Amino acid sequence: MKSLQNKKGILLILAMILIAAFSRLIPHPSNFTAIGAMTLFGSAYNSKKYLAFLAPLVAMWLSDLAINNVIYAEYNNGFVWFQSFQLYTFLSIALIAILGFVLFKKVSAKNIAIGSLLAPTLFFIVSNFGSWMSPMALFPKTFDGLIQTYVAGIPFYRNNIMGTIVFSTVMFGVYYLLTQKFPKLSLKDNKTVVLTDESQILILN
Repeated sequence: MKSLQNKKGILLILAMILIAAFSRLIPHPSNFTAIGAMTLFGSAYNSKKYLAFLAPLVAMWLSDLAINNVIYAEYNNGFVWFQSFQLYTFLSIALIAILGFVLFKKVSAKNIAIGSLLAPTLFFIVSNFGSWMSPMALFPKTFDGLIQTYVAGIPFYRNNIMGTIVFSTVMFGVYYLLTQKFPKLSLKDNKTVVLTDESQILILN
């Protein structure tokens, strides 16, 4: 029974991550996305650490497939499975997942707020470095060119911060409400400590 409950809880988390990833298909301001939020969310609640890495990476790759081969199909020659610049996006996701492990030993509003600022910062640093390293980079492969790349990315960074705050609020909030209404979906052990008259501690599931 416990195993079935865990499976339902994991499926809920994976479904929320997938929905968040595919929200990128909805028209939105540049970089106002759920990438950071869904990765933080996964690392906070996935009881299996490998899923905290794998779930957002696979969801991101699937949404990239849809974007590259449906929305931007006319700009590509044939079906696009993967593009080199995606490596930097995936590296960003992996680093954000590690950040989540560090932050979410306890899930709290404070830690969600901190993560919502640090995750876009990691993405900004890694993705813009990848943009500068790209053969199609707009700026020269010099230190000044790197600085220019980061300066040019600041408006997108602001959007990413706002997107991460909004999506984190929605994802963590929806999950909290669902697990309050349906406690069996929670992957956390809901235990209450009670002190009896005989000074014995009982743990109630």
